[in-house]
Amino acid sequence: MKIRIEQLKKSFGEKVAADIPDYGVAEGEILGLVGNNGAGKTTLFRLMLDLLRPDSGRILTDGKDVSRDESWKETTGAYMDESFLIDYLTPDEYFRFIGKIYGLDKTTIDERTSRFDRFTNGEIRGQKTYIRNLSAGNKQKTGIIGAMLHNPSLLILDEPFNFLDPTSQSALKHLLKEYNRDTGATILISSHNLTHTVEISTRIALLEHGAVIRDLPNMQGAAETELESYFEWKEA
Repeated sequence: MKIRIEQLKKSFGEKVAADIPDYGVAEGEILGLVGNNGAGKTTLFRLMLDLLRPDSGRILTDGKDVSRDESWKETTGAYMDESFLIDYLTPDEYFRFIGKIYGLDKTTIDERTSRFDRFTNGEIRGQKTYIRNLSAGNKQKTGIIGAMLHNPSLLILDEPFNFLDPTSQSALKHLLKEYNRDTGATILISSHNLTHTVEISTRIALLEHGAVIRDLPNMQGAAETELESYFEWKEA
């Protein structure tokens, strides 16, 4: 799915959260959004998902304004935080609920959730624990699986590596790269973890005060040096 941002502005009082005159994401890219706290990453995702309305400008997905046309929702998957979950359900019940929205039968849901077994390490499917009682990491995994269940052509994940242990972080990177390769889906992630972002992204957008201040190609990790310079960051 292609994304086009045109003359986008969003402020909260005097704080500018988004100020992007023109920006595009090509189909099949893995775009990593990076920036310090308050840079505007989450706000931009919420604008893309029509969870916030811009003060001016628009965001187009495959040429359709997300605030005026809802057809994009059928081919978009997203997980931002726990508010996307239904915490009085078990994970399996939640997956069936999501699957029903997209017209998936139980067999298809079971087949699709099974591809996440390496990621979940047997701790999600088949469990009777309510989502509200899961660990933060397993809530994160449940939300990511729910976002990917219907094979979206646009996947948006806000801080997907949060709360995950190192093994799960590695599995998620493999999962997202494989999904992008096999489906050609466009994937957008935000992350404070620069190492993971550099490893997975084909392109990186550096945000500051709601604006894209650097747009970095990242084939073979080419953006790493410039990011190190900006954040004065070195891998341990």
